[in-house]
Amino acid sequence: MKKYYSAALLCSAALALLGCSGKSNSSESKNPEKKIVVWSYSSELGNMIDAPSFGYKARHPGVQIDYSLTPVDQFPSKLDRALDCGGSGAPDVFALDVSFVRKYIEEGAEFLLPLDDIYEQVKDKMDTYPVQVGTYDEHVYGMSWQVFPGAVFYRRSLAKRFFGSDDPEMVQQHLKDIPSFLDAAKLINEKSYGTVYIVSSSQDLFMPYKGLRKVHWVTNGNLFIDPAMQSYMEMCRTMHVKHYDAGVQQWSEGWFAGMNDTLTDSAGKKAQIFCYFLPAWGLHSVLKANAGETAGDWGMVAGPVHYDCGRTWLAAYKGTKNPEAVKEMIRYLVSDDDFCSGYARMTGDIVANIHTQDEIKNTFKEPFLGGQNHYAELCAMSKKTKESLVQGSDQAIESLWNEAVFAYAYGEKTKDEALADFRSHVKNTLGF
Repeated sequence: MKKYYSAALLCSAALALLGCSGKSNSSESKNPEKKIVVWSYSSELGNMIDAPSFGYKARHPGVQIDYSLTPVDQFPSKLDRALDCGGSGAPDVFALDVSFVRKYIEEGAEFLLPLDDIYEQVKDKMDTYPVQVGTYDEHVYGMSWQVFPGAVFYRRSLAKRFFGSDDPEMVQQHLKDIPSFLDAAKLINEKSYGTVYIVSSSQDLFMPYKGLRKVHWVTNGNLFIDPAMQSYMEMCRTMHVKHYDAGVQQWSEGWFAGMNDTLTDSAGKKAQIFCYFLPAWGLHSVLKANAGETAGDWGMVAGPVHYDCGRTWLAAYKGTKNPEAVKEMIRYLVSDDDFCSGYARMTGDIVANIHTQDEIKNTFKEPFLGGQNHYAELCAMSKKTKESLVQGSDQAIESLWNEAVFAYAYGEKTKDEALADFRSHVKNTLGF
């Protein structure tokens, strides 16, 4: 298996050190047809299985589920060990995050159970983008129940202050494209005398710019820097030099503080953040969790660029003793109408089942967003994702890329130096 994680070791070395003990596949039992071993890196999949009424267990009471949860930073190496060691201890079904899904999909024929037959059953009602990511060499190896279009979540009170209105249609006009976004950043900076920033971190813009790419990072075996990525590099420099962002790191304490009006600048003065670029899941898992007293003072618009961020795929080990039961589990969780409807209403997830989207999208009214029906808008945004540019090497390359961007944006290196070092690091690390 190709490796892009330093913690993933070859099976030959792992026999003694990492627990390849030669035990039978974990799905084997006295009644194998009644047991499915499931591994995940988040509680999300467990909630889908256990949900009352519409969950997998509720609708499949005769199947025993052995569910295991492992932190995401440890999950790929744990799965690698099981798969590389002849499937010893491998799960029947496992979750794959967007950051490493292609790592496994691209080796699908060796390790994964083809899902072509269940996809054929449900393809007419499923969003095509998740299946593109889960497909390799004309076989479907992974399927997802969700789509995660990205949006811009903005402070309504600040929109009234700077734009004269908090109406989403009007705010979208100020953020409709990159030039308009920069004009809005300048206006906010000048009118607030530098106390309000359009974003807390220019890193928020990475996924939107990534959504503008037309070419993979690796094309015909060679590293390619799409012009959109170079534009992102220049944008980060501009944001820093002109003080349009608050200069905090994404996912840092300061980044979260901007959501609840507790952020201060380097001089200890209050600083406010106008908006955050977040995927659909970010509304519930990030913004709501950290907004505090600003809850209800938010709105949502599409923003300057369509982008997609996140998602989990389900895949199965090809050596499972229960292929039909395993495929039924995946089919149910990604496409069943009753399940998708119940789960969407429970979590707010934008499901990949477009029939369910159309059925429920007009029933939402989000108090956190001032009563806005965000769900219908996100469903519309999700339909704009047409092509997958996800590759197994993305995570490693993008980690090095963001180091280069930071060095240039903060004046540690010239652009030419940063690009040259990036190319060198990718070559030395990944061979591209």
